[in-house]
Amino acid sequence: MKYITTVGEKEYEIEILGDGRVRVDGVEYTVDFEPVSGQPVFTMLVDGKSYEATIHPEDNDWIVLLHGQRYSAQVEDEREKRLKAAAGAGEGGSGKYILRAPMPGLVVKVPVREGDEIQQDDVLVILESMKMQNELKAPRDGIVERVLVNEGDSIEQKTELIHVE
Repeated sequence: MKYITTVGEKEYEIEILGDGRVRVDGVEYTVDFEPVSGQPVFTMLVDGKSYEATIHPEDNDWIVLLHGQRYSAQVEDEREKRLKAAAGAGEGGSGKYILRAPMPGLVVKVPVREGDEIQQDDVLVILESMKMQNELKAPRDGIVERVLVNEGDSIEQKTELIHVE
């Protein structure tokens, strides 16, 4: 599984390889990561070097205290990040946006029609991919201008699904 971790302005791609191995931005490390006595303190061995860190959740971030430095990290799995990007998450205000398929799959349901008024987080399309159903949601309020897919359609990644004004 791959994760995108943002610390400050920098993004890191982290892939869990198994057997105590991880890859960070293409560089592989051997890692042993253990909690200390049920506390939010963890000991880590990274390529033979020992570290101790305090890690706890706060709102939507993870707070990490390492070597006296406090870091705030946001962690998303790559699937979640693609879904947000496809839905236009983070787009502000007004103007047209296009919902695109974040992955190939089968359109299971399209609960909206052209002309429908929608609210932020309304489900626009349910897409099945890799035996999982993914709800593609509206990033903001708007009006459905065009619906370009139907239930039962097989679509490719980046296929335009819905236009919203």
